[in-house]
Amino acid sequence: MRTTERRWSRRRERGSMAVEIVLLAPVMMAFMMLVVAGGRYVSVRGDIEAATRDAVRAATLERTRSAGEAAAVDIAAASLQDVGACSGATLDGDFVSGGMLTVTISCEVSYDGLGLIGLPGSKTVTISSSAPIDLYRRTG
Repeated sequence: MRTTERRWSRRRERGSMAVEIVLLAPVMMAFMMLVVAGGRYVSVRGDIEAATRDAVRAATLERTRSAGEAAAVDIAAASLQDVGACSGATLDGDFVSGGMLTVTISCEVSYDGLGLIGLPGSKTVTISSSAPIDLYRRTG
């Protein structure tokens, strides 16, 4: 009688693995796409943070505001050429000895190809970095 029960039990479970795969495959695929979207966001955010940090540092090494703005824009453009749609770097602050400069950059993180999980087309990321101008630096 036990062998009959085992055979009956095996017959009832036949195909259950296929049903589980069919039900779990879309969930796993959506999870993978969510991980990819998060990775894109973190990668672009890190690139923008590095670009703003480099741009504000370059601006503080210049002697005039116009040269500082040009250096910040050049460094940001060179650093972010592979990122995508970014606005130019904006320089704010007092360009005097001991003053604080701030560079702000905004970029769009594209979620193209990930629409299956309901993400929007893109997200705007805005990052600012600040650095002081050396107290003993002559500015003009």
